[in-house]
Amino acid sequence: MTSAPATAPWWHPFATPEGATVLHVDLTPDAAREAGASSWLDEEEAERWRRYPYSGPRRQFALCRAALRAVLCEQLGCGNEELSFPTSAHGKPAALVGGEPAPVSFNVSHSGRHGLVAFAPGGRLGVDVEELGPRRNLELLMEGVLGPAERAAVRSREGPDQPRFFLRLWTMKEALLKAHGRGFLLDATAFEIPPAVRRGATRGTLELPQEPGVIWQLEELGDERFAAALARDVSPGPAGSGAQR
Repeated sequence: MTSAPATAPWWHPFATPEGATVLHVDLTPDAAREAGASSWLDEEEAERWRRYPYSGPRRQFALCRAALRAVLCEQLGCGNEELSFPTSAHGKPAALVGGEPAPVSFNVSHSGRHGLVAFAPGGRLGVDVEELGPRRNLELLMEGVLGPAERAAVRSREGPDQPRFFLRLWTMKEALLKAHGRGFLLDATAFEIPPAVRRGATRGTLELPQEPGVIWQLEELGDERFAAALARDVSPGPAGSGAQR
């Protein structure tokens, strides 16, 4: 494992939502980058990297994990060899420095040639990115993840705007599921993106029926290349991030 800063990083600042930082990770195929990224991985991560049967997922994992390690080492003032990422029972990772919990919350997502790394001083957060493009079986996808009003809103769109709008809603839901920490154990059809956000607002808040009283903030991060969103628990108190609603 290396602990030296990367000389030609493949990640760059992308967005700074209130209280958080989001980086864009360039996942364009590049053998030299992937070789450099793999040197940041610990033994368990390197074994996981080698087990990927296809080059695309292997490259995505190495470049995103190395970027995460590099930025957290900088943020936490630690060496790469001190950093580890245990996961919860539901698969959500956390950061340890020298075996002790680190004062940081983070999440990673990737799709195609784009990755996002989000981090904040604390609280629960999740990020999701989906490369734009046609989607097969859109009706089937909608039935599995959208509520009735959301499905109607997608069906009201035409042409390329329809899958784009679906992905806008879906990345917000996926970011929230990841932030919550239980992922698909939650029913994505049981809650809907706020109406103002469906009509074009880039930020909104909601409560999950499974966790009343907890305030989640959703923020759209997408551009012409991909749909993306960040979700954060902004409830007052220890569970939330402390941000204002």
